[in-house]
Amino acid sequence: MTTKLMGQRVQRVEDQRFLRGGGRYLDDVDPGPGVLHAAVLRSPHAHARIRDIDVSGVLDVPGVHAVYTHDDLTGPMAEPLPVLIPHPALTHSRTQFALAGDEVNHVGEAVAFVVAEDRYLAEDAVDRIVVDYEVLPAVVGIAAARAAERLVHDDVPGNVGARLEQAVGDAPAAIAAAPHRLELDLEIERSACMPLEGRGTVARWDPALGRLVLWTSTQSSTGVRAAVAARLGLDIGRVDVITPDVGGGFGVKIVHPWPEELLVPMAARALGRPVKFVEDRREHFVSSAHERGQVQHVEVGFDDDGRLLGLDVEFWHDHGAYTPYGLIVPIITSTQLLGPYKPGAYRVAFSSLYTNTVIVTPYRGAGRPQGCFAMERTMDAIAGYLGRDRAEVRAVNFIQPHEFPYDHGLIFQDGRPLEYDSGDYPALLEKLRTLIDWDGFAAFRRACAEQGLTVGIGLACYVEGTGVGPYEGAHVHVATTGRVTVATGLTTQGQSHETAFAQIVADELGVRFSDVEVVTGDTRRMPYAVGTFASRAAVMSGSAVLKAARRTKEKALRLAADALEVDVADLEIVDGVVGVRGTERSIPLGTLSVLSNPLRYAFDEASKAATQFSVGDTDALPVPDGEQPGLEGTDFHSTPRATYASGMHAAIVETDPDTAEIRILRYAVVHDCGHLINPMVVEGQIHGGVAQGVGGALYERMAYDESGQLLNASFMDFLMPYVSEVPDGIEIDHLETPSPLNPLGIKGAGEAGVIPVSAVIAAAVSDAEGFPVTAMPISPSDLFSLREEHRS
Repeated sequence: MTTKLMGQRVQRVEDQRFLRGGGRYLDDVDPGPGVLHAAVLRSPHAHARIRDIDVSGVLDVPGVHAVYTHDDLTGPMAEPLPVLIPHPALTHSRTQFALAGDEVNHVGEAVAFVVAEDRYLAEDAVDRIVVDYEVLPAVVGIAAARAAERLVHDDVPGNVGARLEQAVGDAPAAIAAAPHRLELDLEIERSACMPLEGRGTVARWDPALGRLVLWTSTQSSTGVRAAVAARLGLDIGRVDVITPDVGGGFGVKIVHPWPEELLVPMAARALGRPVKFVEDRREHFVSSAHERGQVQHVEVGFDDDGRLLGLDVEFWHDHGAYTPYGLIVPIITSTQLLGPYKPGAYRVAFSSLYTNTVIVTPYRGAGRPQGCFAMERTMDAIAGYLGRDRAEVRAVNFIQPHEFPYDHGLIFQDGRPLEYDSGDYPALLEKLRTLIDWDGFAAFRRACAEQGLTVGIGLACYVEGTGVGPYEGAHVHVATTGRVTVATGLTTQGQSHETAFAQIVADELGVRFSDVEVVTGDTRRMPYAVGTFASRAAVMSGSAVLKAARRTKEKALRLAADALEVDVADLEIVDGVVGVRGTERSIPLGTLSVLSNPLRYAFDEASKAATQFSVGDTDALPVPDGEQPGLEGTDFHSTPRATYASGMHAAIVETDPDTAEIRILRYAVVHDCGHLINPMVVEGQIHGGVAQGVGGALYERMAYDESGQLLNASFMDFLMPYVSEVPDGIEIDHLETPSPLNPLGIKGAGEAGVIPVSAVIAAAVSDAEGFPVTAMPISPSDLFSLREEHRS
């Protein structure tokens, strides 16, 4: 019998390619002879009117083929880029142009586009362009945006792009009537994804066929395809988008289209030659996207046990200069900050504010780290106020296992009810307490104190909406060799799709794991798809893969039943061979693939078995009604709402009494993503997430000056954690509460590692130092200043 692979620690098949340098990324794409290269002139000002652009002399540079400004754009290309996810509360949406028109609103905004024989020439030509700017005052930071003494967009009053409020019950009244009340002001600074491979696009236009082929480093091949077709006025069937290996996405590559994804194919079609654009690191800092920046005010009322009676949260979200991705980030914060708790009455309101800084779009965790920070700092504050154990205060507020599905009465980011599908939060907490030795920490602290060391412990809980819709699809095909190819429209950024999806197919179809190949990110192979983001790939595409494999299996069994003249119920598939139970009679899937495709011509040895004189009943249709030739199956998975993964993290930190350095001594994670496809892959996702979370908690910030210049737009100045700053041996345990919303019983896991890290580190530092930490990231100088403040 074939060994079941679901839940097993199967070694990643991708590693053979990635670890040996065999990955093929965007800049490795060779679109054919004569490829040209593009460079972008970007605004040096955060806010300015463009009075004139002088490109005279640029085309005189040998090797320069074209220069484009906004005046050269026509039709849909001259219109603002789309708002990808409109929302009724987004009353003043504004998006940039592919090339700026009359105004620029952040440093790095694209102003002109040059195409030349190579990148060096293109950049030299960019330097010849003269732009006459009228520099305007910049709005930088949430405080300046709220003050509204200056406006980012003249027609957006108060710099408020959107305001959204949701409520369940009367939170202000519940808080006023509660035995105890607290107020907290909390802040998270900006950070950014920083994939090792930045954005890039290559395009080739075939004038004879009127077809465009586009390679791009994206998280949504089908999204880019639709956007490019719409903007260039092409039938979508004439646009093929191929996504090669992607060197990290983390959210920044889900925005589509980026200006360059439109300008590159536009130029390729106009010039009749392939065109390539690959951004450099500084461009990624100033012209892609950031996240996290929010200021949050919490009011809470609670009883003597710390049980929430009313929770009222208001926050201000910095969405930068434009709103191409709508309100997804603040909506997630406003709903997911509730975590595993029952808030009593709840009211949340946010204002999404324009600033003259880089746009904000979802970054791994997407609004949840900010929300988790608000809720978990509140829980710690309640525990401190009551003098109770922090874990116990959390426990009295948990949704209990028998209360699922649990409807919060709110609307989530996908427009569906915020209804948790399954979970067991008390069991998660118990596992975490054991894993970190919560009850033994007091003795550890005493032992450290005797050595002159200051240590603290913190924990934080989260619930993460994963696997959002609307759908994903998959196609499974069995070749005449018996090998199986699985095509899904998702792209992959290293999430182990090739391994996890192959595990699902091998189990469902009854074939060897080594006989399954997974293809992703090619609209020619799967034109209908949504994308890889929001921890949705395993839930949505994994379920579609399962269903497609099931369809393929059903067909294989029908064909085998005819060929072997037995009932389908008597058949089983083991290691790619269909056999009659209890007998030696069998037929390989490869042979069934041959028989599934009745042929007129015998072009090889295998096809001889499928020719018109070799197979089938001569009185029957070669392809029966309702059937299709070929041994293959296609299916889709859609969902009524998101699945909700959950977890809890804990950390022990040491704070240096002299230097204020913060060192993480231990880090523990307990996670529930339903049934595990591959525990090793999930743990890898958690490790990566925690590493990014450590960056957000201790190091990363976007340092803007008052004029809107980003002062740390390089890896020399933007601090990221190395392996030396990420805790050794992150301790991980799992809990599996299956989701009822998909056939695999799974929930997403891609963002879990990053969500609570700032809350955990803040709690641990607070515990070590004896005063609250209310803003993150916290650097040694920040901690030193806090010490001085609390001494006084």
